[in-house]
Amino acid sequence: MDGDTIDIGIQMAVSAGLVLLMTVIHGLGLFGIAKVLRLNKERLEEHDLDFKALLLMGAVGMSIFALHIFEIWVFAAFYMAVDALHSMEDALFYSASAYATLGRPTDFFPEDWRLIGALEALVGFVLIGWSTAFIVTTMNRLRRSG
Repeated sequence: MDGDTIDIGIQMAVSAGLVLLMTVIHGLGLFGIAKVLRLNKERLEEHDLDFKALLLMGAVGMSIFALHIFEIWVFAAFYMAVDALHSMEDALFYSASAYATLGRPTDFFPEDWRLIGALEALVGFVLIGWSTAFIVTTMNRLRRSG
């Protein structure tokens, strides 16, 4: 086995760990948001589509946004921990660009960890979709009462 195979294997193992970590963080985050904001089906279906519902949905949106920012920070912390990037600003910029699937030139990013950046884009895409489904479900429950 040559060095490239080992590097790819390590990247794939780390990728799997990060996918698991992000799934757990996101799931717990959405669960926490639902509990703190009391987004159970019965309570939501009691609401009218009024100013109070608008404030509730604003709180849901801001909470989910904060959750995604936290997840971006986790990836950035990983990049700093493995010395892939040398400043937190670069790590956050790279992480946010990858997470939001904007893409960031990898000219300055070490080859040893570039698969993680590609994986981050996939993770971000899936987690943003999961958040969208969460918001749509919450809105649908609110509209059933209106």
